[in-house]
Formats: sequence, structure tokens, C-alpha cells
Amino acid sequence: MRISVDISLYPLNQNYVEPILRFIDKLESNTKLVVKRNSLSTQIFGEYKEVMNCLECEIETVFAVLPESVFVLKMIGTDRADIVD
Repeated sequence: MRISVDISLYPLNQNYVEPILRFIDKLESNTKLVVKRNSLSTQIFGEYKEVMNCLECEIETVFAVLPESVFVLKMIGTDRADIVD
């Protein structure tokens, strides 16, 4: 099953840009996912298990370095990659 995830990361510190860009870069390095950036959030598209495995790993990495970070996720059980621009 393919899914779509809209995700935002809010590191609660003054140096917030670098952790966000590093997180997105890690998502984009997974060749099994389609990742689209915009100014408010990032969209991830792919097979459910691939998306969830990647998010589990990368979110844990962020929390290990910046435990005072907030993630906001919206998920839908279909691939909306062709609709999102």
C-alpha cells in the first residue's frame, strides 16, 4: 500500500534551520521515497513500510540530538504525489 505523509519539524531552539535541512536531506537520500519540499512542510510518498521505517529512524535521530523538537504529521492511505506540486 502506498501512502502520503505531510510532515513539519520544529526544533525548539534558535538554530532551527540546519536540523530541518539535515532531516529533509536524510529523507531525500532514500531512493525508495518521493520527497517534495515546500516552504511550510515536506511531503513524503512511497510504500507504507518504507515510509514508516525511514520516519522511525530519522525522527529518532532528531530526538537523540534535539529532544525538544516537535513533529507534526498528516497521513493518508493513498499516494498523492501526482496531485501535490
